[in-house]
Formats: sequence, C-alpha cells, structure tokens
Amino acid sequence: MTSKERRTRRAIKSRQHIRDLGVARLTVHRTPRHIYAQVFDAQGAKVLASASTVQEAVSKDLKGTGNVEAAKAVGREIAERAKAAGVSRVAFDRSGFRYHGRVKALADAAREAGLEF
Repeated sequence: MTSKERRTRRAIKSRQHIRDLGVARLTVHRTPRHIYAQVFDAQGAKVLASASTVQEAVSKDLKGTGNVEAAKAVGREIAERAKAAGVSRVAFDRSGFRYHGRVKALADAAREAGLEF
C-alpha cells in the first residue's frame, strides 16, 4: 500500500465522522509547493469559501509558497472569507495529513482569525 493510499484511507475515516457532526468542513490539501483550504457546507456539496497560495492576493507578500508562513497566511485568509460567507464554526478536515508543520500552522492561524473548530 502506497503512502497516498494510506493517507486517503485516513481521510475517509475522518470525513465520515465530520459528516455525522453536521457542521461546515474546513478542508486542507498540501503539496510541496502550495497549500489549499476550502470551506464546504454541512452536506459537502457546495464550496462556501476558498483560499490558497496560488491566489495572488494571498501570496503577494510571501517569500515562498510552500512554507509555514504561507500556511499561516492561507489560514488567516480562509477564516476571513468563511466569516464573510456566514460561517463561524467548522470541523477541521486535514485530509489524512499529519497535524504538524504547515497543516497545524494553517489551523492555528484560522483559529486566531476567529473560526471555531
């Protein structure tokens, strides 16, 4: 079993648990070069807000896009956009990624910007 298969297996378990909670879901995906975040509605059918280092508004003042500082910027931006869309409480879906480094930095920045996990 490859590491990607193991990651997706972990992601499926956590998404099932989040679906049972019935709250909006903050999903994170990371690649070596970028980090992406999206807020889905409770059913998981509609994207309410999104932010990533690919967007120029987020990455214009950053040195690089694949580091912890970039993840913090994405976390702050996704929190602002989610609050503008009327979402203040979310469940954190780390997509099977370990909760450390860039994933943790994004989550902490979103919490500091006002999102409740």
